[in-house]
Amino acid sequence: MGRVKYAAKNITFGWLGNIVTLLLGALLRQIFISRLGDTLTGVNDYYTNILTVLSLAELGIGTAFNYSLYGPVARDEYEKIKSYMRLYKKAYRTIGCVVAALGIMIAPFLKYLIEDPGSNSWRDLTVYYFIFLFNTVSTYFVSYKYSLVNAQQKNYIQTNIITVTKAVTVSLQIAGLLVMPNFYLYLLTAAGVELVQKIFASFYLDRLYPYLREKEAERLSREEVGEIVSQTKALVFHKVGDMARLQTDTMIIGAFIDVTTVGFVGTYNYVISSVSNFVNIIFNSVLSSFGNLIATEKTEKQYLMFRVYRFLACWIYGFSAIGFYLMLTPLITLWVGEARVLPDVVIGCIMVDYYFKGERIVLSNYKTAAGVFEQDKYLTLIQGAVNLVISIVLVQKIGLVGIYIGTIVSGMIANITKPFIIYRVCFGRTAYVYFKDSVKYIGVNAGVLALLVWLKGLVMAEVSVPVFAVMVVLISAVYNGVFLAVFGRCEEFRYVCGVLRRRAS
Repeated sequence: MGRVKYAAKNITFGWLGNIVTLLLGALLRQIFISRLGDTLTGVNDYYTNILTVLSLAELGIGTAFNYSLYGPVARDEYEKIKSYMRLYKKAYRTIGCVVAALGIMIAPFLKYLIEDPGSNSWRDLTVYYFIFLFNTVSTYFVSYKYSLVNAQQKNYIQTNIITVTKAVTVSLQIAGLLVMPNFYLYLLTAAGVELVQKIFASFYLDRLYPYLREKEAERLSREEVGEIVSQTKALVFHKVGDMARLQTDTMIIGAFIDVTTVGFVGTYNYVISSVSNFVNIIFNSVLSSFGNLIATEKTEKQYLMFRVYRFLACWIYGFSAIGFYLMLTPLITLWVGEARVLPDVVIGCIMVDYYFKGERIVLSNYKTAAGVFEQDKYLTLIQGAVNLVISIVLVQKIGLVGIYIGTIVSGMIANITKPFIIYRVCFGRTAYVYFKDSVKYIGVNAGVLALLVWLKGLVMAEVSVPVFAVMVVLISAVYNGVFLAVFGRCEEFRYVCGVLRRRAS
């Protein structure tokens, strides 16, 4: 099966899985808010974020191993694959123990990290936290096996397992909340189902790749281990910086504002992440295909595919960012009530970062596939420091919007610097064309946004389901019509049309 077919299959199953989890997840969140309240909603989102920060202990080992597997998988070097997977297994079991230790060490300080926990006792909050910690730690004893699946461009296998698990978990949680609204029952239901999934996944992947159960495996050479260690060292800086920039907003909100606001923000983030997952699936599903492309094709072909990849990102992320900005507040009003709406300026800041994050995903994914980790290893540390300083200073002066200003400023550092690295290291070119195209894409998106804001003022005098549906159709037609009119004859678009025609014939 070729790269395009693997990517198409990964995207298809990813979208199907996302539809299932989106619909069930939206219903679950609505029932959760109505049965358990805004404070526990905030606690749930807050602990999820803390455990995401704890996953920093992975320190990029997974990314380094995935890159190392692309070559052996493409060449069917089974003995080499066994050797890498054996080392990966040892590394991830160690990481699981480290995360457990760090999680236990953080537990006594929870009372200093949560502002205004409402009527919840600290004893209950601590037990909740340990249930979250168990779910996170147990993942490390299975997840390493998925690296081989993904290196073979079969991401859909992991997607399908996760989708089934999520559907079962959410269905049981909804039933539990309706019959007996109890947060302990809610958490233990997820823990039980996910534990069964991890056991099943482990046995299933062992049967899929029986050679992984063979005890004998040749030792990797000093050079091969050294390459992984070198990449991991560089990725440590990336991981620490990304944590400081991407995972601290929720913690700052919880510490400087209150945990209920964490829940309000979490509802917006849920909608954004649920819908944008359809977008992210497209760009993340081709990561392993890019790894294969870089391992087997010439630079000119790589450069063309990067430009196509970036063109699609600017189109799709621009469309979704403008759609989110215009329609998020009406959706939240219809879904969970006007009392949980955030100010427009906050949503605007979130969407500015969202659009530029789309470009960063393109840059980061291509760098990861190409194994370019060393050249900008200090960049994310700078970004993390900038984000923390600006966010903490501004949240005390102007509130919630100050946190997102810090996120935007720190993110733009990568948008400016990473293209220089990729174009020089991967393509041997200057980045002038990249930034020239950026100006064009931003200009078109700004013009369409101004037009649609004016149209929304005419059409959406009040929030209702029929008017909401009309506005969604209007945004889709106007945005995509303008984008096609401006970019319909560019080389990137012609390439995409050619691929679609070949797929259809």
